[in-house]
Amino acid sequence: MGTVDVAGIEAERERLRGEYLRAERAGSSARGLHHVAVLCADVETTIRFYQGVLGFPLTEIVGNRDYAGSSHFFFDIGNGNLLAFFDFPGLDVGAYAEVLGGLHHLAISVEPARWAELKERLDEAGVEYLEESGTSIYFRDPDGTRVELISDPLGEMYGLSVL
Repeated sequence: MGTVDVAGIEAERERLRGEYLRAERAGSSARGLHHVAVLCADVETTIRFYQGVLGFPLTEIVGNRDYAGSSHFFFDIGNGNLLAFFDFPGLDVGAYAEVLGGLHHLAISVEPARWAELKERLDEAGVEYLEESGTSIYFRDPDGTRVELISDPLGEMYGLSVL
């Protein structure tokens, strides 16, 4: 692996901030995140984890219009947002991998008291996690997807306003 020019990267980041960040921002053309769709190997295992361990209510299961026999199902993650999954029975989609252009992790906001409760539930379920900065828990779901539970308010991260 080559040497990284950290000073050059930081200078480029500052250039980008100066050129593209606006003190007076126009409103977004989007009204919110409808859903994020992730692949899973087994519908019931995924339901037991996301609803049973994390407490995200299952809201619907329908057939996937793009692949016969596949299910498309949704969990309520609050604030009118959904986390969706597809399974692809009979199709070898391989193991989860973090690749360029792929999903790195899902960061889901939870109230601080709920965060502490979910940490206990992860312990009870034997799910390994990494706690970071006292406000984030990183772990992997049954298929290896990295999930973060963050107790910072929406629009904030580790004391920094990002919205």
